[in-house]
Parts: sequence; C-alpha cells; structure tokens
Amino acid sequence: MDFSIQLSADYPDKNYGGDKVYQDMLDQAILADQYGFDAVSITEHHLINCLMMPAPLQFAVKIAAHTKNIKIMTSVVVLPLHDMRVYAGEVVVADILTEGRLLLGVGRGAFKYEMERLGVPMGETRARFDESLDVLQALLTEEEVSWNGEYYQFDPLTIMPRPVRPGGPPIVIAVMNPEGIYHCTRRGFHIQTTPLSGDHQLLVDQVAAFKRAKAEMGGKGQGLSLSLSRVGFLASSEAEKQERIREAYDYYSRFDNVYTGPGLVDAGMIRPLPRKQSMKELAESLLICTRQEMIDKLAPYAELGIDRLILSPNFGSDPQLTRDALQHFAQDVMPFFIDSSSARATATL
Repeated sequence: MDFSIQLSADYPDKNYGGDKVYQDMLDQAILADQYGFDAVSITEHHLINCLMMPAPLQFAVKIAAHTKNIKIMTSVVVLPLHDMRVYAGEVVVADILTEGRLLLGVGRGAFKYEMERLGVPMGETRARFDESLDVLQALLTEEEVSWNGEYYQFDPLTIMPRPVRPGGPPIVIAVMNPEGIYHCTRRGFHIQTTPLSGDHQLLVDQVAAFKRAKAEMGGKGQGLSLSLSRVGFLASSEAEKQERIREAYDYYSRFDNVYTGPGLVDAGMIRPLPRKQSMKELAESLLICTRQEMIDKLAPYAELGIDRLILSPNFGSDPQLTRDALQHFAQDVMPFFIDSSSARATATL
C-alpha cells in the first residue's frame, strides 16, 4: 500500500493570508517527496475558505518545480465547471510542465453553494460530468474532434499541443457508490473512493466492486489502481490525539455546512454550524490516533488490497505540528505497509 498526502487548503482566518496557506501546502509537498510518499493530492474548490484551491493545475506545476519524484494528483478537478475545449489543452500543458507526474483526478462536484453560484445546478452535475468526461477523453486521444451532445456542440477541432503521453495523464474517477465504482473501473479508469461516515461494510463493498470489475477485464484491468481517501493525523500522545480530534470536529462544523447543509457562507467564510454527530462518533470514523493505533487501523486497508491511502491531515492544526506528524508517519508507520521489493511494475499510476 502506497501513501499520499491531501494538501487540503483550510483557511479559517483571513488574516493568515492565502500566500501562507499555499506555502504551507508546498512545504508539505516537499516534505512528502523527501520522505517517500507516493503522491500529493490537490482538490478544487471555489468561493469558500474550506479546501480552498481554485487553480489545482497551476499549483501542480509549482509543486513539480520544487520536488523530484512525487506524483501530483488533482483530487479532484470538478469537470462541470470547465469548458473541455479549453481545459484539455491546460491538462496537456500541466502534464508537460510536471514532467509526466500528473494524475488527473476528476469528479462531478459536491458543494451546492459553489456549483450553483458558478452556474451549474446540482441536478445537472451528473449529466454534465458524464458528457464532459467523454469530450475530454476524445480531445486527449483523437486529433480531429467534433461534438453534438446536450451540453457541447462544436465543429471539428484539435487541441494543441498534443499530449506527450498517449491519451494524456492517467484519469482517476472519484466515486463512492459501489456500482459506480464497478462501471468506472470497467471503462478503464483508476478509482478514488472513501466511505466518509459510512461503516466498514461500505468500504468492503467498494473494494469488492473494484476487484470484480478488474477480474472481468482480465489483462486490461491489471494496471488499474484503487485509492482510498481518509482524514487522519499521527498524534504523539493521547493528549495530542484529543486536541486534534477537537480541531477536526470544528473543521467538520464548517465542512458539513457546505457538503450536506444549507451552505451558509459569509464573504467567503463558511459559517460553523452545530453538528448532530458527537465528537466520539467522529473520532471513531477518522484516523486520528497514536502510532500503534494507526498501524492497527491501517492493517485492514492493506488486507483489503487498497493500492494507495490518501491521508488528509489538514483541518486547522498548526502547520509545524502537521509537518512533524507527516515526518513521523513516514518514519514510524509507512514502513509497515510499503513493499519496497515490488513497486507495482504493472501499474500505470
């Protein structure tokens, strides 16, 4: 099992400054590269101070300029917010400038507040995503592309420059529903998923759907990978563990507002709202724990055959504490799960 760090830009205080937020993210990426993480992940969100990254491809290029080996995943780009005729060219340029380390994670969008203020009704996100993905694939694989669909109609055109890698960078689909995982895998996509607040059985079902699809594909599915995203933090003591859990609880009081709640935002700042879930219940669903507990919680993921764990440690903690935790995670936890003797030579990710 490989490991990635989600560089989630959390911006609870405007006085801290966006420049410092992104420098913190870059520092984490550099550290992750030095300590042998497989990848870093960058989300896309607009108009809000939670997961604040309106330009993930630009930031991917910045990270590539300061690192040597680490893969850089957009986790995820919201396709319905982009015109694929423009975006496909931007993807090719980013893939060139990241020297082939770009992984293009894509999704439909989850926050009603940002989607509808940017002109995309939530009821249309699935249809728009499906067509956008088809258009993007066509533009990255074919020279002359024309289209006559529901959301795209255009005469023959060719994106320039042409992709250096055939078909462009590997595409990773963000999907939670097990049946959706099955169908996306069958189409030849890598998968990123999470059970969020779901139970372990949901994760078992998600993994089973991925494996079933791969098995039915035979050799064509051999190189496909499954990434699992989880919020987590390696605490140095029980006292620190409880402090990080409190920070995560505060974070989710804002996150839930725009993910499942009413979307109350004041000048870009998400309003914290009371939560129905208790702090104890939240703690049980996250990977905020000390060393041995972390190893014990990760073991079932490795046994299930998860290819990559995307750890998200950014929910309001002090930046230096977060960097220290990542260093100790790399030194004290990762060696139990990374098989250095087999680097998944058959995988394309």
